Amino acid sequence: MTLLKKQEGIYLDDSLIEVLKTSDGIIFDCDGVLIDITKSYDLAISKTTKYVLGTFSNIKDSIPIDSQIIEGFKSTGGFNDEVDLTYASIISIVAAKKLQRDQREFIFEVIKNSNTSGIISVEKYISTQTKIDEIKNKLSYPGTNHDNTLYQIFDQLFYGPILYNKLFKKNSEFNETGLIENDIIIINKSLLSKLKKKFNSKISIVTGRGQESTKYSLKNLVDEFDLANSVFLEDEPRKFAKPNPSSLIRAIKGLKSNNSIYVGDSMEDLIMAKKVTDQGYRTSFCGIIGTSSNPKKRLEMFEKNGALLVLESINLLPKVLNLE
Repeated sequence: MTLLKKQEGIYLDDSLIEVLKTSDGIIFDCDGVLIDITKSYDLAISKTTKYVLGTFSNIKDSIPIDSQIIEGFKSTGGFNDEVDLTYASIISIVAAKKLQRDQREFIFEVIKNSNTSGIISVEKYISTQTKIDEIKNKLSYPGTNHDNTLYQIFDQLFYGPILYNKLFKKNSEFNETGLIENDIIIINKSLLSKLKKKFNSKISIVTGRGQESTKYSLKNLVDEFDLANSVFLEDEPRKFAKPNPSSLIRAIKGLKSNNSIYVGDSMEDLIMAKKVTDQGYRTSFCGIIGTSSNPKKRLEMFEKNGALLVLESINLLPKVLNLE
């Protein structure tokens, strides 16, 4: 399926136009949608991978985990959690070293053999190639979320010593400024005001982030969202991670929305929205591609998997919804 390009940056299937007119609630993913994370979360993945490989496996020449690798893992639909993606990168490089394979080539081979089960599929494929018990035992991932060694290293690098201590009541082993400071806010007051003309107070968030992290990065703009009917999956049990539809259903029920729009930027977001609709909660998915390192490839991925609305940026929402 190829979406019609209605205007610059807007790709829309005509069948969705009437549905959008009657939409009464809008729910946003955060990372890559409300916030550009290419210099924060993405960099934390690469830095954590390099640190862990050097510290736990004595691998000093690991390749950087760049945007192509990150996009590759996320396109499988099983890596909404950046720490999962970090773990997958770590064990892939350890396996590549043992096999004396080119690291980058092997990682993309792993990606090709991964699916929506995420790290389970990665571990399964690597186990057919070689044994990596030593690094798996050292990391014991995922363990108990933020008590796990890998989570702690990632969080310390991402949040920085002051915010990490505030959030987790523990001291960081790193002194450098947290990468969260590199977050770039995309959403703005003007856009939210336009959306409120249509949706009133039915504007919320369903994100893989924790609530405090989201508040920290969005600053005063966070108050424009219905936080009581938002879901912050980092604060929830792992079983509720995307693409599990339960979080989005909770938000839709809380907003009392009969025809929702879910705005996301990943395969997990699209799968989750489809599952929600399949369970009887009318939801239109809106894919965002502008924060991707390869917007054209992201557009093709969304088209291939049945998305009916794709935008370069959330700033184009008023045009699509006739709010201008």
